[in-house]
Amino acid sequence: MDKKDIYEHLAEIYLDASSKRKKRRKAKPNIFQWLFFSSLLFVLVIGITLFYNLGRIKPYSSEIALVLLNDAAKINFHFDPAKKEIYKLDLNKLNLSRFKALAFSVKNANYQNPVSLRVEFTNIFKEKSEVYIKDLPNKWRDYRINLSQFKGIGYWSEMQALTFTIEEWNAREKKGVVYIDNVRLLR
Repeated sequence: MDKKDIYEHLAEIYLDASSKRKKRRKAKPNIFQWLFFSSLLFVLVIGITLFYNLGRIKPYSSEIALVLLNDAAKINFHFDPAKKEIYKLDLNKLNLSRFKALAFSVKNANYQNPVSLRVEFTNIFKEKSEVYIKDLPNKWRDYRINLSQFKGIGYWSEMQALTFTIEEWNAREKKGVVYIDNVRLLR
């Protein structure tokens, strides 16, 4: 072997080794590029999804409420001697002129007994007005009644009572239980 052959052989080894190094160097940036672009795509998809769903999400609506009854009340009716069962909340001359609605939850214990509930306000001048809720469900259901539906009351500044009544003629069966919970006035 002469010098020329040795140089060619060394150049060949050197050039092959250097090209393999370049190939290895190119492989690593491809993995990093792939990770970068896939993470960028992931963030972009999440961002678009959140942006799209922001229009669909309803903001938390806060209500100013005066809670009249926060524990469940039970109206256990039995219409043999009585003609109606009443649950009464004493309002003690409460000023309701700034409130707009009455809200509460109701549940009928017997799903086979359709029952109607009479909701009645009374003020200090003995003005009374009622609203009926028909066919109470056997699962908890929220009701909201605008105070403007209580037409018989003109003076809301000094209220005397709020009553929930089950009447014999508004129930198919003579016995049953109705639960009332979370009674509140809303502004």
